[in-house]
Amino acid sequence: MELAETSYGQALDLAEKLGMRPLVAHCQVGLARLYHRAGNHEQAQTHLDAATQSYREIGTEFWVKRAEASIAEEVTVRS
Repeated sequence: MELAETSYGQALDLAEKLGMRPLVAHCQVGLARLYHRAGNHEQAQTHLDAATQSYREIGTEFWVKRAEASIAEEVTVRS
């Protein structure tokens, strides 16, 4: 978990510095899934909210739906 969290964090930082908004959102989704798997649902929701907001701002509704579905899939798999 630590390595994945660090890697996503580094990717997120770099994507933000380079202005790569879609990649920023993708990293947020990755972190949301990671935290959800670890049972940290509050932090997962924070990252999912940030990702979906970013996707909406750049007009990629497809990715909003996919991000939300990926977390829903995690819930289904874990149940």
